[in-house]
Amino acid sequence: MKEYTANYSAKIFEKIESVDAILVGIGAGMSSSAGFEYSGVRFEKYFSDFKEKYGISDMYEGGFYPFPSLEEYWAWWSRQIYYNRYEVVVGKPYSDLHKILKDKNYFILTTNVDHQIQMAGFDKVSLFYTQGDYGLWQCSVPCHNKTYNNEEKVKKMIELQKNMKIPPTLIPYCPVCQKPMTMNLRIDDTFVQDEGWEKAQKRYNEFLKKYKDSKILFLELGVGNNTPGIIKYPFMQMTIQNKNAIYVSINKQDFYLPKTIKDRSMQLQGDIAEILNEMTNMK
Repeated sequence: MKEYTANYSAKIFEKIESVDAILVGIGAGMSSSAGFEYSGVRFEKYFSDFKEKYGISDMYEGGFYPFPSLEEYWAWWSRQIYYNRYEVVVGKPYSDLHKILKDKNYFILTTNVDHQIQMAGFDKVSLFYTQGDYGLWQCSVPCHNKTYNNEEKVKKMIELQKNMKIPPTLIPYCPVCQKPMTMNLRIDDTFVQDEGWEKAQKRYNEFLKKYKDSKILFLELGVGNNTPGIIKYPFMQMTIQNKNAIYVSINKQDFYLPKTIKDRSMQLQGDIAEILNEMTNMK
C-alpha cells in the first residue's frame, strides 16, 4: 500500500471524473476519520460511569455486555444511539464526499449504522446500509419482519435515566408478541431485513447489473477486515471480472491486493478526511 502524498488526491479525482459510474464502499474508518471514535475521549465523556462499574473499555465492547437488567441495557443503548445518531453533526468527510459526488452517477454500499451518509444529503435511493441503523428497533425474537423508529423514545430514555438505569416504563416491547425489542443491527441471524432493506438491496443489485461491463470506479473508504465479504472482496472480484473497472482504496490499514488488478488499482494509506478535503478544492 502506498503512503499518502498530496498528488494522489488529484489522481483519484481524475478517475472520478473519467468513469461512467462510481460504486462507493464505506466502512468504519470513514466515521473514525470524522472524529466519531468509539474509544478514548468520546467514550470517557459519555460512558465513564459504565467503565467504572463494569470495566467496559469502549462502545463496541459495551454493545455486547450482558447487563443484569433491561433498565441498564437500555440506559447503555440509549446513550450509544443518542450520541452516535441523534446528538451529532455531519462529519466533514461525509459532507466533502457529497460535494464530490452529488452530480455523479453513484451508488453507496455501507456497513456503518450511524446514519452519517443520509445526514450528509446523499440520495437515499442510491444507498444500501446492509448492517442496520442505530435509529431502528426490531423485535428480539423476531416475530415479524418490521423495524421501528426509536428517536422519540431514545430521547426520553436519555432525559429520565438515573444511576445507569432507565425507568421500567420506558423499556420497549414488541407491539405484536410483547417480547423485548432490540437494536436493528446485524449481530446474529435474528437481524430483520425489512421492506426498506429489501428494496435497497434490489436497487444495489440493479446498479451492479447495469454497469457490470462499464467503466466503473470501485471506491473504498475506511473499509477494514472485520467484514471483508461485504465490500472489500466483492469490489476486488468485480474489478477482476470487468477489465474496464478501476479499484481505489483509502485506509489507514494495509491489506492484500490481487496481482491481477494492480495495474488498475490504487491503494492509499492515509487520512480519508484530508484526501477528501483536497478533492473538494479541485471540485
